[in-house]
Amino acid sequence: MIRTQIQLTEEQARALKAQARREERSIAELVRECVTEYLARRCTPDVQELARRARGLKGRFRSGAADLAEAHDRYLDDAFDS
Repeated sequence: MIRTQIQLTEEQARALKAQARREERSIAELVRECVTEYLARRCTPDVQELARRARGLKGRFRSGAADLAEAHDRYLDDAFDS
């Protein structure tokens, strides 16, 4: 692990310390968990990584629709209108 230093407002520090006490965990644990959750929500993989993932999915699922390649927009519209 890499040691780092951050500055919190008094309110953040107080709330974090109270939460750590309630969960019987360290403040560092909670901060790491929060950073992990934040990065998972906000950081997207680069375009090459997304392309690699998409290629990995090719042929792995069956829709049962014979015209999916031609009518994919309609299927998406139907799925999001539901």
